[in-house]
Order: sequence, then structure tokens, then C-alpha cells
Amino acid sequence: MEQHLARGDRVRALVRREDPALRDLGVEQRLGDLRDAEAVRAACSGVEVVQHVAGLAGIWGPWRDYFAVNVRGTENVLSGCMRHGVGRLVFTSSPSVTFDGRPQEGINESAPYPSRWLCHYPHSKALAEQIVRAAANNSFRTCSLRPHLIWGPRDQHLIPRLLARARRGQLRRIGDGTNRIDMVYVENAAAAQLLAADALDARPEISGRAYFISQGEPVNCWQWIDEILDLAGLPPVARSLSLRTAYALGATLEAVHTVLRIRSEPRMTRFLAAQLGVSHYFSIARAQADLHYRPRVPTVEGMKRLAASLSIYDCLSGCAAQELPPAAQPSAPGVTR
Repeated sequence: MEQHLARGDRVRALVRREDPALRDLGVEQRLGDLRDAEAVRAACSGVEVVQHVAGLAGIWGPWRDYFAVNVRGTENVLSGCMRHGVGRLVFTSSPSVTFDGRPQEGINESAPYPSRWLCHYPHSKALAEQIVRAAANNSFRTCSLRPHLIWGPRDQHLIPRLLARARRGQLRRIGDGTNRIDMVYVENAAAAQLLAADALDARPEISGRAYFISQGEPVNCWQWIDEILDLAGLPPVARSLSLRTAYALGATLEAVHTVLRIRSEPRMTRFLAAQLGVSHYFSIARAQADLHYRPRVPTVEGMKRLAASLSIYDCLSGCAAQELPPAAQPSAPGVTR
């Protein structure tokens, strides 16, 4: 939103509760929930571009919740766009829509959706992405962005959860420690949203496409985690589990939580074991060619900015292990020029 405002765009956000920070920025706020079709439709009135960035993330929880927010909520956004003649929609998807637990090394957008899913989040996001791509036509242009592991200052998800687990002594290296992963600094992910919206306006032929978004330089997963821990004054990860053991443990804990109807997230799941133990990084060549995307904040600079902001995580770590409730993030912000 800040990048939209900086270039003179007027911004409206659909939010579940009023946000003083958005108010101070001059963002128009509409109260509502992705699951409320009429609220979503009303928020789409009079805007030129919708950036659908909301969703229910996480690796555990009932299918009905993920489906209601990520699939039905996206259908509500599409309905609002069509009712009010919105011309462009940029949907925030995830690289996990192509992930089935096996290594992915430099793959591009031709990778198929998998036939099996390790958790509900990627499954629901894949369904939503397919709906968005199928909705593209001559008068309504859409694209889907797949940013991987968004991190940076003000992050309330990835970094706080990592630090909270480290402080509780719950981090374990999964696998042999050589797997490489992609990630993306938050300002680069935000810039990709603007580039995609502008590209849809200038290049109708890209409508309906999906794009991987990352720093463009995969990192060793566990070296990067240790670097983040070091910035926070914490020791590196010392204990490890083999990928096979972690995957089996995840399957067991999932079964126990399901049978006993335990609502809390298991300490390990099959999806988490695979994400932490195998390589998964992606080609951003299509985003570079179609959107002119370039990571303008290098990883080294991003880590410096993260280090300067880590003091705020002391107050966040107490709630870091809990997922936000469905659609708690700002939903479907609209942009007008």
C-alpha cells in the first residue's frame, strides 16, 4: 500500500477491523470479511485494480476454514470485480501450489499442480489460483503472483514464529542441511504487485498467467536460519532430524491430533518436514520478462534492515506460535489513479 500511495494512487482496503496505521497513511478502510460476499462486492465499487493479498495461511486447521477463506473468498472477490467492472486483478498465490514434497530446483511456471497435497493451505490456494486464471478475458485481466517466504521488518508471521521456537529450544535441523530455498524481501514482493498491475494494463497477452516471485538467488535454508538467529542474539540450530524421521513424526502427530481432535498445530507435520528438508527454488525468468521484475532490495541489504528491526519481536514472540484467524489480514485492497 505504501508503494501505491508513494506514486499517487488512492487506496481502499477491506479490513476486519479498523487499522490506525492505515488511517494515518490516508487509506480508505471498509470493514468486512472475505467470507462476506456483499461486503467484498461493495469494496470493489469504483476501483480500477484489485490486489487480492488476503488469505488463511498456516499448515494446520480444518479444510472448511481454508476453503471458506481462500476459495470462496476469492470467488467473492471475482464476483465483486465483475459486478463493478474492475478491469484488473492481481491475486497473491503461493509457490506451494506446485509442491508435493519432492525437491524443486529451478522449476518454472510450467510445473503442474500436484495430485496429492500435504496440507490444506496449498490445496486451497491452488484451487483459488485456477479460478482466478480461468476468469481472465478480454475485459477482465488477471494474473497470479507466487511470492515465496516473504520476510523483512514488521513481519508478524515467519520471523516471529522462528524466533519463538528458537527461544523455546524447539528448532531442529531437518535433513542434511544442504537444501536450498527461495525467499523474497517484503518490499520486493510489494513492488511485484505494482509491476503486475501495470503490466496487465499495458500487455493484455499476459492475462491469466502465474509468476514465481523471489530474490532470484536461492540460499541454503539452514545457513539463512542461523543468520537470522544470530541477528537476534540466539545460537545456531544445534540439533537435527533426518528428513525421513521428521516426515514420519509429522505423519504420526497429524494422525494423533486428528483422532483426538486437538486444535493446536502439531510441532511437526509432513508439509513442514518437506519444506524444511528438501530444496525448493524457482525461476523468475517469466516475471523478469513480462513484469520487468527485479529484486530492487538485495538480500544483504534486506538482512541489514531486518537486523535493525528485530527489537520489535520481543513483544511479538508471545503470540507468534498462533495463526491469525481467517481473513484477519487486509483483504482485496482497491486502487484508483
